[in-house]
Amino acid sequence: MWYSTRDVARLLGLSESQVRSYVRAGLIEVERGPRNAYRFTFQDLVLLRAARGLVQARVPHLRVLRALRRLKAQLPPDRNLAALRIRVDGDDVIVSDGDTAWNPVSGQLHLEFEVSELNAGIAPLHASVRPAAPAITADDWFERGVELELISAEDAVTAYERALELDPRHADAHVNLGRLLHEARRLAQAELHYRAALATGPHATAAYNLGIVLEDRQRPKEAVSAYLRALDADPRMADAHYNLSRLYEQLGDEAAAVRHLRAYRSLTQGTGRA
Repeated sequence: MWYSTRDVARLLGLSESQVRSYVRAGLIEVERGPRNAYRFTFQDLVLLRAARGLVQARVPHLRVLRALRRLKAQLPPDRNLAALRIRVDGDDVIVSDGDTAWNPVSGQLHLEFEVSELNAGIAPLHASVRPAAPAITADDWFERGVELELISAEDAVTAYERALELDPRHADAHVNLGRLLHEARRLAQAELHYRAALATGPHATAAYNLGIVLEDRQRPKEAVSAYLRALDADPRMADAHYNLSRLYEQLGDEAAAVRHLRAYRSLTQGTGRA
């Protein structure tokens, strides 16, 4: 069974933007459907709830990321995820399935608490972006922006802008800033940042996102060019094939529509997405 972003937000007591922020930060890996929409499994739901509680407990981002990725890899498919217990021990993340408690990174045994005891919402953390110091690099501001997306999209925008002040060719900062502007419906500005990222070299995500924003701006022929550019950078980007198939069908090019639909089905065969 798949859950939409709206379903997850309702079940976990979060806003949809908060759900997307956790996923974008890499705390969980989620399948995508047509037009890049997230599709969550029950396992994703449980891991996302755990991630929310760990971030609230102020566990460092990279430690949360490592712990959840290791945990997901360690759990067999038939494990009852609803029974998981998680707690924080200093800087460590501790997991239990009711019989055994362990640190998913080190493997050491520990005590535990219920996942269900995690607070229902993100704590009102008030993070502000500090003025740039000479020692702070564009990459530092970029990483700070990634962290801030979990708390404040506005502060994340500021961080990405600081990164671009230091390095106007920082492609990933352009992409992330473009995405936040895109979500805020500032479509013209988002398009400029996606194009700026592409000006630095091939970038599949920038090209794909450009295709989405061009569709949103009712420019389907230009969107086709953007999706083709995404496939030049990553020929295995299934969603680009799907969107091309849909657009070619709208534009009356049945042969191209069928070709890209076949490519999409070939790439997603066996993944539950075809």
